[in-house]
Amino acid sequence: MAATLTFHLSRLARHIPFSSSVLLHLPKPHVLALRQRPRQCSLFFSCHASRRFSVSATSDSRGTDCNSNVGAVDERFDVIVVGGGHAGCEAALASARLGAKTLLLTLNIDRIAWQPCNPAVGGPAKSQLVHEVDALGGEIGKLADRCYLQKRVLNSSRGPAVRALRAQTDKREYAMQMRNIVESTSNLSIREAMVTDILLGKNDNVEGVRTFFGMDFYAPSVILTTGTFMSGKIWVGRTSMPAGRAGESASQGLTENLQRLGFETDRLKTGTPARVDSRTVDFSGLEPQHGDEEVSWFSFDSDFHFKREQMCCYLTRTTKSTHQLIRDNLHETPTYGGWVEAKGPRYCPSIEDKIVRFQDKESHQIFLEPEGRNVPELYVQGFSTGLPERLQLPLLRTLPGLENCSMLRPAYAVEYDFLPAHQCSRSLMTKKIDGLFFSGQINGTTGYEEAAAQGIISGINAARHSDGKPLIVLERESSYIGTLIDDLVTKDLREPYRMLTSRSEHRLVLRSDNADSRLTPLGHEIGLIDDRRWKLYQEKQARISEEKKRLKTVRISGGDLAADVTLLSSQPVKDYSTLESLLKKPHIPYKVLDKHGFGNELLSRVEKECVEIDIKYEGFITRQQNQLQQLVHQQHRPLPEDLDYYAMTTLSLEAREKLSKVRPQTIGQASRVGGVSPADITALLIILEVSRRRAQEQRRHQRLTSVSTDTDQHLPEVALTETIIS
Repeated sequence: MAATLTFHLSRLARHIPFSSSVLLHLPKPHVLALRQRPRQCSLFFSCHASRRFSVSATSDSRGTDCNSNVGAVDERFDVIVVGGGHAGCEAALASARLGAKTLLLTLNIDRIAWQPCNPAVGGPAKSQLVHEVDALGGEIGKLADRCYLQKRVLNSSRGPAVRALRAQTDKREYAMQMRNIVESTSNLSIREAMVTDILLGKNDNVEGVRTFFGMDFYAPSVILTTGTFMSGKIWVGRTSMPAGRAGESASQGLTENLQRLGFETDRLKTGTPARVDSRTVDFSGLEPQHGDEEVSWFSFDSDFHFKREQMCCYLTRTTKSTHQLIRDNLHETPTYGGWVEAKGPRYCPSIEDKIVRFQDKESHQIFLEPEGRNVPELYVQGFSTGLPERLQLPLLRTLPGLENCSMLRPAYAVEYDFLPAHQCSRSLMTKKIDGLFFSGQINGTTGYEEAAAQGIISGINAARHSDGKPLIVLERESSYIGTLIDDLVTKDLREPYRMLTSRSEHRLVLRSDNADSRLTPLGHEIGLIDDRRWKLYQEKQARISEEKKRLKTVRISGGDLAADVTLLSSQPVKDYSTLESLLKKPHIPYKVLDKHGFGNELLSRVEKECVEIDIKYEGFITRQQNQLQQLVHQQHRPLPEDLDYYAMTTLSLEAREKLSKVRPQTIGQASRVGGVSPADITALLIILEVSRRRAQEQRRHQRLTSVSTDTDQHLPEVALTETIIS
């Protein structure tokens, strides 16, 4: 007979040792748990809360037949992460580093953090996610800085809000390094297993998972990061097989289990192009795409910056022969043939989608990118296809430079199950089951960066949930991570979601260069940023602040600097102008100050860029920050969990249906639900205000009644008769 007794200390202020009240429930036979459902904390920064301590006493396993359980091990953890991809690794590492005893279950330990599609990290909006994950204490940025084959800053001639760092990575080295990190992290165990069932307690709280071979693992927090493996099926032409990706089996049974628990599921599709042998490609006529001479970094920690020799990528284009071959065989593809109806990614379409959608284009860019330093495989970016394998090599050979190429791996499409993320709250914990979190492609996203961003948040919150602490919620104006999650849980998405800069209405203040100033204080407070990293951050911010003060006070009058500024900006320089005023002029970067000896040699290149952006765009940034402050009060107004939207007849029928389905947590989130109009939001605000006033009036009446009762009880006794003396 197993018995577990857990005592939770309170989540009150840190100096208060114990809580005076707890919620008692019995989640399963022979298990006694004193638990509280954690609050959600919506923030730029985290809430303070005391740490919970637990004491467990366990005898043998479940059941009454002792002989049937000889040698059985009761596997208990604080957090279980299902799936070893980019979301799963970030989740498991964050959880373990916060002190939670964590188990990572994966189908194949040798494929931890594998990059099955393009081995690249970053790009527009995605690089902002990577910088933010690093600012919180995650790994994806550090690994990209270590394992890169080539790095380029995209949109460098445009404004800082849309500049993006992209790294081509060595996929095998990346996976190996991540595996080493996961295996050497304290509090983190790894095990190969296929999870088929979620175990629940009597109060609809998660208790653990069951594997295909019948092994039970227990934890109060479970994170599902199943990627493309949940009922996955890959297609090459008309031929299909169950698989999460080429060479790896799909996960079976979990979808049906989640459906029985009441979750809505759907299907999505993605794909990956063929790989060709670089030794059979003629690069002489192709346009080389070199990396940047001055390497930029994802991580804010310079200890993880490794300078390496960069490899070259190449650009080729589709031809008329390419287009004709595709048009003649569209009926052979899963999508246009009609035997796969799952939606594919809008912003990463197959080559047949490009030909059909953009019929006016004579050609499309195709990039040839190396997959590693020591392998001959080239990734043919922009050329994913669902055509049969017998047509793929002839199709590749229609591209200039690939006329005699050899194909090493065929392209394929993969369809898989996902759970629309409106079933999660913004903490990524599901609304139906306490302690169950979803992250990554199971939420309908596409991309390693989107997965990693969700993974670190779910890992943090799973650990905090197990520890009885309030859950972290990043607002959309605080980060691209907040924008990503808000979009996922608010909008009823039915196609793979990719992060874009255009998705954030606050992108001028959510830049890559200031991700640390926005999120590192939070990372330090919750415990993912150590004291060494925190000291580096504080010193950097101090140097930037001091430099901005210096530029405000140092003045020049005439000279070579003034003449150069006038020439570059086509604007005159007044006598006794400050260096700050010079930086504000167009086409005047900080390096102009360096050139004439007015720069600060103590600053790094990144710090100089931060100073330049803060000064040059100060007016725009201040205006957007003021707009944010005006919106925040109304947008963050919480909505009661028990609102009956169907009873609100002043809302449109569509709004009532959508709000009842999504159950938004704030007015701002409600305003972003598809089908909810500004008029609906106005009506909702009026309803809330009427309800608030009614509740206020009831409280006032109750206080008056209470005072009246107390007064009556304390009045002195008065005689019913009196004597009149005449």
